[in-house]
Amino acid sequence: MVVHSLKARRMGRAAAPYLLLAPAAVLVGVFLFGVANGVAQGFGIMPFLGMYEPTLGYWVQVLTRPDLAASVQFSLYIAFVSSAIALVGGVLLSAALCAVRQTRMLSLVNVQIPLMCAHILVVLFMVSLFAGSGLVTRLLFHLGLVSSPSGFPSIVGDPSGWGILATYVWKEVPFVAFCTVTLMSHVSDRYGEAAATMGASPVRVFFTVTLPLCRGALVKAFLVVFAFAFGAYEVPFLLGPTLPKALPVLAYLEFQNPDILNRCVAMALNGIMAVVTSAAAAAYFAVLRKEGRRK
Repeated sequence: MVVHSLKARRMGRAAAPYLLLAPAAVLVGVFLFGVANGVAQGFGIMPFLGMYEPTLGYWVQVLTRPDLAASVQFSLYIAFVSSAIALVGGVLLSAALCAVRQTRMLSLVNVQIPLMCAHILVVLFMVSLFAGSGLVTRLLFHLGLVSSPSGFPSIVGDPSGWGILATYVWKEVPFVAFCTVTLMSHVSDRYGEAAATMGASPVRVFFTVTLPLCRGALVKAFLVVFAFAFGAYEVPFLLGPTLPKALPVLAYLEFQNPDILNRCVAMALNGIMAVVTSAAAAAYFAVLRKEGRRK
């Protein structure tokens, strides 16, 4: 009995890691199946419709669309500008949190509160502030800064996409700060104080010591924000202009088309997004490898 009990315990211990890994393996399997199915549909393979022969026709149709270049350009503009502004704002927020010497827990709470809000809630908040009947536009009208509430640039459908940028900045500045505040405070406490004792001013310490040592974390945060802003559709769908449409919005509308064959066009558009985001992911892992070699 004792021998059997020991064998059962050993078998349980040996199987425990695999049992704990099973839920993650199922999720990864579902994700990979979805990716493979999407790639196959982009090449016209839809077994449930009897379509088994791969074709490049849908990719040719997508790549020759007259609105594709403007759509990709608009998506890259939104992703790059919002990521750059979020990076600068996140660095400033991290520096401010380090300067006031808040505890780590309090600093994380300050940046986590905006992160807990869904993007759709931020969109509703921005509309309530900056729409034609919003609080900010009415305040500017009463102050005489605009001739009418409708004289303020519309947050919905503006060709510049400033409403999309404002929403992403609102959400991603705390994310960049969350990724860097702990590292920045550690650098400031150790190397920053050492440089200060040698006569360096706080500004010089920040630009010559703190920022260079946080460069890897900042680059990774920028790439994550860029990939998300390029591939997300809900904010451009709600606040974006009619033309040009962001690439994710274009893919979503093709997917919602009543003609089920348009799903192949949507998946081909998703393939273009996958190429761009995969490039950002490759750059992210290149930064990780470089940091690993330094360590």
